[in-house]
Amino acid sequence: MRQIITGITAMAAMAAGTLALTAGTLTVTAPAAAALTCPSGMSCGSYTISGLGSRKQQVLGAGASVLDLAVALLETETMQASSYPYGDGKSGDAANFGIFKQNWYMLRTSCSYFSGQSTSQYNDGAVLNSNLGEDVSCINQGQSHYGLSRWFAGQRDGQSGLSNPNQSVITEYVTAVDWIEAQLASNSANLSNDTRFWVSVPAI
Repeated sequence: MRQIITGITAMAAMAAGTLALTAGTLTVTAPAAAALTCPSGMSCGSYTISGLGSRKQQVLGAGASVLDLAVALLETETMQASSYPYGDGKSGDAANFGIFKQNWYMLRTSCSYFSGQSTSQYNDGAVLNSNLGEDVSCINQGQSHYGLSRWFAGQRDGQSGLSNPNQSVITEYVTAVDWIEAQLASNSANLSNDTRFWVSVPAI
């Protein structure tokens, strides 16, 4: 925003921007928007993917929270399970399904849809690859069942993560999701535009 006020000669600075008064003219210039600041020691950024905004709205419409949306954006580039190999190239309790890459251990121990199933029945989790509503329901059930802190540990590293939730691979994952969630929440347009926010988190 730029505003002209005549008849004043002075020089000052304001925290909200730059205030310069010269030759009878006052020019107020708001500061430029800050560039993305990555979490300490981590790489991050954003770029656009055609159609991603529509998919964000589908996911939110299925009952996902902004936190859930952040998990999906971190785990799957287009928020489609077809964007990664079946099971994420894993089997048993380590196999991942759906747009959030929920592992089979967490699914069978916290989601009613898979209640009572065994490690060897992990292929049943594939239903989440094409059933968005159940995928969202399962992540929300998992968060409720374990509590958010323990859920993060299990989401990142399954049963091992639940046993040892203070591993650096888990705290880094939480930091990455929190950062993406903050970007989404900073502007409501980010919940429906084609911008993907990302943080580089090594696969385990």
